[in-house]
Amino acid sequence: MNIGRAEDLTALTHAIKEQAQRLGFALVGVSPVKSPAHEESFAEWLRKGFAGEMAYMQRTEGPRRDPMKLLPWAKSVVSVGMNYQTPHKRAEGEGTKGWISRYAWGDDYHGVIKERLEKLLVIIKENYSMFGEQRPLDRLGADPSDRVVQGPEQIEGKVFTDSGPVLERALAAGSGIGWIGKNTMLISPEKGSWFFLGELFLNIELDYDRPIRDRCGSCDLCLKACPTGAFVGPYVLDARRCISYLTIELKTAIPRHLRPLMGNHIFGCDVCQEVCPYNVKAKPTEEGAYAPRQGHLAPELIPLLSLSDEEFKRRFRGSPVLRAKRRGFLRNVAVALGNLKDKEAIPALAEALDDREPLVREHAAWALGRIGTLKARGALEERLKVESEEDVRCEIRDALAAC
Repeated sequence: MNIGRAEDLTALTHAIKEQAQRLGFALVGVSPVKSPAHEESFAEWLRKGFAGEMAYMQRTEGPRRDPMKLLPWAKSVVSVGMNYQTPHKRAEGEGTKGWISRYAWGDDYHGVIKERLEKLLVIIKENYSMFGEQRPLDRLGADPSDRVVQGPEQIEGKVFTDSGPVLERALAAGSGIGWIGKNTMLISPEKGSWFFLGELFLNIELDYDRPIRDRCGSCDLCLKACPTGAFVGPYVLDARRCISYLTIELKTAIPRHLRPLMGNHIFGCDVCQEVCPYNVKAKPTEEGAYAPRQGHLAPELIPLLSLSDEEFKRRFRGSPVLRAKRRGFLRNVAVALGNLKDKEAIPALAEALDDREPLVREHAAWALGRIGTLKARGALEERLKVESEEDVRCEIRDALAAC
């Protein structure tokens, strides 16, 4: 078979897409490896400092803007999307409960998607020869004993899923599986935006898909709904104000002026996706790995403040929440409790003033200042007598002034 013929490339590409769908990827598109259309916008975003403390973005600007610098042998990239939408809705006004972004309710998506994409790569390697010696394409992925012997040149492939220096959303948009919306999320016109993205780079040419047009139109619901006003404008997110950045990527103190705007979010957000009209028709995932684990859907906040290192690791083992680390997570919990202003949280926050992590003590002090009762004031005054960290002392003094 002459694989250079257009009809053969089309058939091969169709077979790869079919296998990807069998592996659980609802969105599959193929594009050539080249600088994505949004690479200049990314460079401008970096220059304006919108990446905040995500220094790795600056360090890897080159390969993100030009994948050939990272994988010079690659010719095609298969972009995939796996649905993680679950039917559980946000519950408002339920005591001292927090909000974890729905993408982190179940198993860590990195492992799930990487395993599936590596399976796809194995299938392609077992059924394709660089010399055009192919099994019947409609049997791709069938019994390996039916494959032909490959020539000396082998298929090369590389898998990424939010784990490498590539512009995933831009690559996905280039493959036609969606467009980048005003909220900077990839949106599928039929399936919405509740998707994890992944990429399989290959050293073979395929039949490429065309990008689809932007369908946001005049809608700006996502821009208006952002609790912290993180959108500088349509398609431009200042990560330094984004709740997902503040609760996950930021490793230091959360700026005071943003804390009251964060509500009960303790890991990530979801607001700009929840209001998107294209998610009205989004269907629940069939992937059991993303179903909510016990205690991940709207967890009670007060018990979380007493988690030890070992308890934190055990509770969130195999979960994206581990990325925040204990000190960052408890920092977030303290801010949420300060925003809820529930007096029942005072004993737990007072105990958190003795936490070994200054970051936790600092935000617990702020939360007590927000609650502002005599009991909260007493806990702050007692801690101030023994506190040695100046940042924490400053936070305690300001909290006392607010009481």
